[in-house]
Amino acid sequence: MLPYGRQTIEDVDIEAVTATLRSDWLTTGPQVDAFERDLAEWTGGVPVTVVSNGTAALHVAYAAAGIKPGDEVVTTPMTFVATASCATILGAKILFADVEEDTANLDPAAAAALTTERTKVIAAVDYAGHPAEYDELRKVADEVGALVLADAAHAIGGTYKGRFVGSLADLTTFSFFPTKNLTTAEGGGVAAADPELMKRARRFKGIGMIREEAEYANPNDGGWYYEVQEFGVNYRLPDVLCALGRAQLTRLGAFKARRTALRARYNELLADVPGLRLPVERDWVDPAYHLYPVRVLDGRRREVYDKLRAAGILVQVNYIPVYWHPAYAELGYQRGMCPNAEKFYAEELSLPLFPTLTENDQDRVVEALRTILG
Repeated sequence: MLPYGRQTIEDVDIEAVTATLRSDWLTTGPQVDAFERDLAEWTGGVPVTVVSNGTAALHVAYAAAGIKPGDEVVTTPMTFVATASCATILGAKILFADVEEDTANLDPAAAAALTTERTKVIAAVDYAGHPAEYDELRKVADEVGALVLADAAHAIGGTYKGRFVGSLADLTTFSFFPTKNLTTAEGGGVAAADPELMKRARRFKGIGMIREEAEYANPNDGGWYYEVQEFGVNYRLPDVLCALGRAQLTRLGAFKARRTALRARYNELLADVPGLRLPVERDWVDPAYHLYPVRVLDGRRREVYDKLRAAGILVQVNYIPVYWHPAYAELGYQRGMCPNAEKFYAEELSLPLFPTLTENDQDRVVEALRTILG
């Protein structure tokens, strides 16, 4: 079976994890701080706090932004549900803006049409690893005093107009799930340049605990003392997984280069296959490709999906428009709201893409597509 995504684990990763298991720290130890420092080298120096998974990262980011009932969040429907649901569970009203017809990223003009004085966050997603239009989204956000959040679960290591993903928005979230560009098994991170936002993020993911004596509301009873002034959750990422992440980060550049080469080879091999539309890339971005999303035309996506999977090529569809899920339908959201996103969903198919994918594997995928669509 050939999956659409796969982790890349080598001896160096196993050795890093083993060394940590033999140390005095399995969690809340030195590997956590070290991993956060290492990650900041990939965000242009913007501080990062690591968390237990990518969904936790979104929850933490929205909490750091101060999302509360009555606030509005403008976001894309072409994403995993957590991009929206983590704001919903904090009480926000979600306004889904349509995507650009070609990149499937949040359309700044569509976002602008939905902003109001109640807009607290505009949340973009770097679909497939291609950064969204952050300069334009920043203008939209500034008009209403909102924050920009980048869901960069697909995009660590990428750049936009020469600037690192992680430095493009007020808050940026990462995922380190096995199929992503690097993995900690489960894990994620939140980047924020604003010290206040980062402080709020760190406290929320750490159960709200405060240990800075200068900020105590009550007298310090002793060395054991701490306070919780605002509620938080436990989203800590343990040392053993941070050690894995640190080992992975040393090869992130190589992972990115291999994914880029594989994408270029797909572009060449699939250029003349009938009934396919290939992904696009803006001139001003250097993506860190997580997915290779083609569009299967003429209503044949289901047929191609079924036949490829029957042949052992485990393609995927990314994503069902978020407001199609019953949880949002019950809140009154209706199909037809975002026609570009819905058309993209009807045609999208993610082909296998991961650093250890061989050219023979890729040829197998291409030949199968030619056979089905020829």
